[in-house]
Amino acid sequence: MKYIFVTGGVVSSLGKGLAAASIGTLLEHRGLKILLQKFDPYLNVDPGTMSPYQHGEVYVLDDGAETDLDLGHYERFTKTALSQINSLSSGQVFENVIKKERRGDYLGKTVQFIPHVTDEIKDRINLVTEKNPDVDVIITEIGGTVGDIEGHLFLEALRQFSLEVGREKVCFIHVTLLPLVRAAGEIKTKPTQQSVAKLREIGIMPDIIICRTEHDLDDANKAKIAMFCNVPVQNVVAFRDVENTIYECPLDLRKDKIDRLVADVLNLKSETPNLSAWQDFVDRIVNPTNEINIAVVGKYIELQDAYKSIYESLTISGAAHRTKVNVLKVDAEKIDDKNAAKIIGEVDGILIPGGFGDRGIEGKIEAARYAREQKIPFFGICLGMQIATIEFARNVCGLAEANSTEFTKDSPHPVICLQEEQQGVTDMGGSMRLGSCESILIAGTKSHKLYGGANRIHERHRHRYEFNSDYQNQLQEAGLVIASVSEKEGLVEIIENPDHPFFVAAQFHPEFKSKPNLPHPLFFGFMEACLNR
Repeated sequence: MKYIFVTGGVVSSLGKGLAAASIGTLLEHRGLKILLQKFDPYLNVDPGTMSPYQHGEVYVLDDGAETDLDLGHYERFTKTALSQINSLSSGQVFENVIKKERRGDYLGKTVQFIPHVTDEIKDRINLVTEKNPDVDVIITEIGGTVGDIEGHLFLEALRQFSLEVGREKVCFIHVTLLPLVRAAGEIKTKPTQQSVAKLREIGIMPDIIICRTEHDLDDANKAKIAMFCNVPVQNVVAFRDVENTIYECPLDLRKDKIDRLVADVLNLKSETPNLSAWQDFVDRIVNPTNEINIAVVGKYIELQDAYKSIYESLTISGAAHRTKVNVLKVDAEKIDDKNAAKIIGEVDGILIPGGFGDRGIEGKIEAARYAREQKIPFFGICLGMQIATIEFARNVCGLAEANSTEFTKDSPHPVICLQEEQQGVTDMGGSMRLGSCESILIAGTKSHKLYGGANRIHERHRHRYEFNSDYQNQLQEAGLVIASVSEKEGLVEIIENPDHPFFVAAQFHPEFKSKPNLPHPLFFGFMEACLNR
C-alpha cells in the first residue's frame, strides 16, 4: 500500500478536494486502484447537523455516513466506493478516545494528545488499509490549512505514520495559493514559501507542491519555489483556474504530469493514462449543441455549495445530451400565489431540491403548482417530492389545508408525516433514514422505463418525514401515480403525474449517484424532457 496526503496552506477553498480527486482520476487511468478519504479537523462528529451556510451540502454514502461534499467529488471523479471509515473528524477522534478512557482501555494511563489522540488518527489509516487490501494507493485530504491549531494533531499523526510505514511509501502534496498582485504585475511566491516553512516546522517535507494560480507558472517562479521549498523544480505544479467546468481539472494537472511525478515518488509501476473518454466528456460540456434553462427553487440558493451534487448532476446529464444547462437560481421565499410566473419565468424545467425547515415552503409549493399547470418538466428531490405531494393534495384533491407535520403539527390533512421509527427521537445527529435502501419499481411507469426496466433499485436517503400512506388511495384515485415503494416498509419512493410531459419526484437523493459518462436515470430523463420542451 502506498499513501498520498494532500495538505493545504495560505487560505482555505484552494481546491484541495478537487486536486485529490483529480490525482485519483489520473492514477486510475494509469491502471491503479485507488481509494480517497477526508480528514476534517472540526469538532462536529460529522457535518450532518451543520447548516449548509457553514459547510455546503451534506453528502451521504451508501452506508448512511453523512460526510463533507468533497467525498462527492471523490465518488464522481473516480470508481472508488466510500464508506463511513473514509471520513474522519476531530469530533470522531475525541469521541473514540473518551469512550476508550471510560472503558479503561488505556489501563490507567494519563490520556494525552500524543500519543493517544494521534494514535487514534493513525488507527483509522491502518483500518482503511486493512479493509482494502487490493487498493494500490490511498489518497487522504486534510481539511483546513497548515497553521490551524485544530489541524496540528492530524499533521503530527501523518508525520509519525510516514516514519512508521516508511517514508518511501508516502507522498506529501501541499496545495498553496500563488497570488497575482495586479498593481505590481507580479506573481508572489512568498505565501507559498511561508506555508511550506510552517509545514516543515511540524516535520513534514512536501514531495510535490501544487500552486493554485490564475495563470501559467513560468520557469523562473518554479525555480524560485523549488529552491526555497526544497523540492525538485519539476515537482512544482501549476493548478490553474479552469474556464468551463471542474472536470477540466485532471486534464490541467496532467499538463505538468502530476500523475507521473506521484508514480516516481512512490515507485509505482503504471501505464501512461488514456484520457480519451474523459476528454470526450469534457468536450461535450465545453462544446454543446443545445442549451436549456432550468430553475432550481430552493432556500439556500445564494450558496453554490448547498446544492453542489444537484448542479453537478445537471451538468453531467446535460453532457450526455451535449447540452449546456443554464441554472437559474430562484429563491423560494420570493414566490407567492400571484407571482410564480414572473419570478420563475419561461424555463425549460423546474427542480425543487431537498432541505429542512419551513422557510420558503409555500414558495416551493407554488413553484410545483406552476410546473404542473404550465406543463413544465418538473423534478422533485426529497423535500421536493414532499412539496409535490402537498401541492397535488391541495390543488387536485381539494385538501386545501394539506401539509407536512414538519411545518404544521396539527394539519387536518398531514399527507406528509414523521416516520414511525422517528417518533421520540431527540438526538439530531445520524438519526434520520440514511443511506442506501432497496425499492421496488412499478412496471409501466415512466420511472420504470427510465431505469431500463429494472425491477429493483438502490438509492440513498436522508430524511425524517415520509409520504403518509393513509392518503395513498385518495391521491391515487385523483391521478397521482406511485412509481416505486421501499422493499422493506412499503414507503412511497417515487411519485409521478401521468398527465404531464415529465412530472417525477423522488424521496431519495439521485444526485449522489451521477458520474461523468454515467448520469443518473432520473436526471437523464428530466434533461430529455427539458430538451423536448
